[in-house]
Amino acid sequence: MACVFCKIINKEISTDIIFENDNVVAFNDINPIAPVHVLVIPKRHIGSVIDIENEDVNLMGELIFVAKKIADNLNISQKGYKLLLRVGKDGGQEIQHIHLHLIGGKKLD
Repeated sequence: MACVFCKIINKEISTDIIFENDNVVAFNDINPIAPVHVLVIPKRHIGSVIDIENEDVNLMGELIFVAKKIADNLNISQKGYKLLLRVGKDGGQEIQHIHLHLIGGKKLD
């Protein structure tokens, strides 16, 4: 059974794509906790940070770089933003497909 993020990647579930290239997709979180709350995900299914392998190092860097570009495009870079990876159940990870949260647009704790 494919995860919800894999279904978004495969266009089985529609969402407003903010960014897409060969490796990464970014879209707004459906339950935002700030004015800007974007999820940046790899197109290749990786369950969690726990599952990252040596061959994933460049891909993980690309997630961060894409988040930076989106923050620039959304004009939140100057005041700052948060990048968040949740890992496992106790870390608050709800979907077992690695995803980087880009959160900003207001002062964050």
